This record gives sequence, structure tokens and C-alpha cells, in this order.
Amino acid sequence: MDREPFDHLWIHARLATLDTKVSAPCGLLEDHALAVRGESIAAILPTNAPEVRAFRGAVTDCGGKFVTPGFIDCHTHLVWGGSRAADWESRLAGEPYTEIAKRGGGILSTVRATRAMTEDELLRAAFSRLRALVAEGVTCIEIKSGYGLTLDDERKMLRAARRVASECGIEVSPTLLAAHAVPPEFAGRADDYVTLICDEMIPAVASENLAEAVDVFCESIAFTPAQCDRIFTAAKKYRLAVKGHVEQLTNSHGAELIARHGGCSADHLEFLDDAGIAAIAKAGTVAVLLPSAFYFLREKQKPPVEKLRAAGVPMAVASDLNPGTSPFASLRLAMNMACVLYGLAPEEAFAGVTREAAKALGRSNRLGTLEAGKRGDFLVWDVAHLAEIVCQLGVNPLTERVVRGKSDNA
Repeated sequence: MDREPFDHLWIHARLATLDTKVSAPCGLLEDHALAVRGESIAAILPTNAPEVRAFRGAVTDCGGKFVTPGFIDCHTHLVWGGSRAADWESRLAGEPYTEIAKRGGGILSTVRATRAMTEDELLRAAFSRLRALVAEGVTCIEIKSGYGLTLDDERKMLRAARRVASECGIEVSPTLLAAHAVPPEFAGRADDYVTLICDEMIPAVASENLAEAVDVFCESIAFTPAQCDRIFTAAKKYRLAVKGHVEQLTNSHGAELIARHGGCSADHLEFLDDAGIAAIAKAGTVAVLLPSAFYFLREKQKPPVEKLRAAGVPMAVASDLNPGTSPFASLRLAMNMACVLYGLAPEEAFAGVTREAAKALGRSNRLGTLEAGKRGDFLVWDVAHLAEIVCQLGVNPLTERVVRGKSDNA
């Protein structure tokens, strides 16, 4: 007998492929089958196709449930030590985030706590956060460093990031964010710290394969465009991708800088101007929207979503999970906020955590859509309408999670 052409079939599914070649909203294919061979999607076929009817291997009947690509959280700070609840109380009492940061709160308080923890302690602290994201359907995640700000502590964070993702069985995209804040030992000497990043941190992280990208916080309270330019130049020398926290609190023209360096993503973007939009549109840089931080900081200036849409800029959505400005281990919540606060359509939110998030992490060739040849990362949802996944929070309608072609029955 000839070997079966597939290892497993999911039949009678409503496939939200997010494939732009499918004209229906969300690339929807009604009553279709998804076939897996090994770790990859082998075929997408109508359930009544002869190949499906003839198959005698493992079959899962979805019974009309929706199937989406696995979710990708393309901007997180998942690994950290300590708590920033006191900062939140101060902001509620009216103290601006910039003032909290200047007096030693904010990022630097997390730096102190993170430096004091071992790699194993950081791993244990991060595990519960990642499990919460995985339970909602995250199958690939970006994790930044940035709370160590020394070579050894940044490496410690990146090792913990790789380990926690491995233990949760999902793919990680690790990012060096040494340019998150100027550490206290370099107070008043930011240029010297940038030299350390360029001459020691980036070469060491690249040689040990601890990161695949370099991020910066280009902002009035962090690093100047000139300093970020130096960091990007060093990153590219070592063939690391570049991205940045830009235009969150002011317009420092960081998005234009990222575009000039061919960066994969520009993140936050509340104060992005027309020149910045034109630059990232031309460069093919993804705009990563982080509405949870916008909400938590009670900001008023929204990213120019309508202009980004009109310019054809891909818009990803991410949780920005971090201890100080977005302590939410929920990508579905970020999707909801992107719709309610920023005006995205639910279809754009779905694309933002699948197809466009894959672009932001340089993985669109194998993740982000349901297509033959891409990896078998997908989710089965028990909902009557796809938008329920975004609008009905507090319950989890995810019934099955498949990663690399293997189900773990969420």
C-alpha cells in the first residue's frame, strides 16, 4: 500500500487563512481541510476533495470551528525582575512617566531588580507570563533584553528568553535592547555607554548567537537619533536586524532612521509624522502598534492609523508585555484595544498578530498565514463569529493549538 500523502487532516474547518490571495475577509475558506505532513502544512483542500475522502490516517473533525494561523507577539519585554506597581500608583496620582523615570523609577528600577536575579530566577518569573500568552494562542514570540544594561546581564536575559520559549514549546525571536536606558554607572556619559554597546555588547551577542535583532529606545528621555544611528550601524556590521521604539512620547524622527537602515519594524509611533510614514512605507518597514502601553500610560496622542493604512504600511499589533507600561500578558487584549482605541477593523487586528507580525520578525516566508509549505502552527476556535476572539475577553474559546504540526489540545 502506498504511504498516505499526509500525516494528519483537520476537516470541516472554517479556515481564516489571512492569505491575501484569498479575496474573502480574513482569507476565509468555508468547509475546508488542512493537511499536515511533518511540521508543515502540506495542502489546503475542500473537505469533499477526493484526496480528503480517500485519506485513512489521523483525522480531526473541526465541526465548523474557525481555524487561524498561530498568533505571533512581535514586541515583548517578557523577562524581568521586580515590580513597578508603585510607578503605576504614582502615575494615577498625576506624576508624569518622564518624571518617574528621572527620579530613578521606571526602567532603572527594573534594571536593579533584574541585575539581582539569577538566570534561573528570571526563567521562573517569565514562565507564568509566557504560559498565559501561549494559552491564548501565541506560537511565536519576540523577547527583548534591556533590563540588564551590562554585557553579562543582557546575555543573562537573552539566555533566559531562549530557555523559557523552549520550555513552552514555541519559537522565540530574541532581541538585544541594551539601548533601553542609560545605566546609572554611565550617568551623564551616554555616548560612552553607546560605545560599549557597539564595541562589546553587539559583537559578543552576535558571536554567541543570542540575538537576531537590535532594538533602541530613540526618545528624549533615552537615546538620540545620532546615538541610535551608531548602534544600527554596528548591528548591521554583524548582520543583526534593526528595529526601534520610536515616536512614542515625542517625534525624534526615529522612524526615518529605521527606514534608512532597512529596519524590520518601527514600534509605538504615536507621534509619527508624514515624513516618517513616507519613509517606512518606502522601506517596507512594519509599523508595530502597542495600544496596551497607550492605554496604561493614559496617553492622548494616537498613532496615525488612517494615514498608515492609506500609505499601505503593514500594521502589526503586539502586547508590549513589560512591568511598567504594559503589564498585560494578553495578546487578545492588545487586539481589542487596537480596535477600540485605534480604530482597526477586527480583520486588521487578526492580520496584525499573524501575517504582519510575521513580517515584523522576518518570518513571513514560513509563518503568519495558512498556506501550503508554511509551518503547521495554527489554532482552532469554538466561536460563532471570528470577531468573538477579539471582542469577548475573559473567556478562552481556543480548543486546540497546533505547533509544528503537533497538537497539544489547548
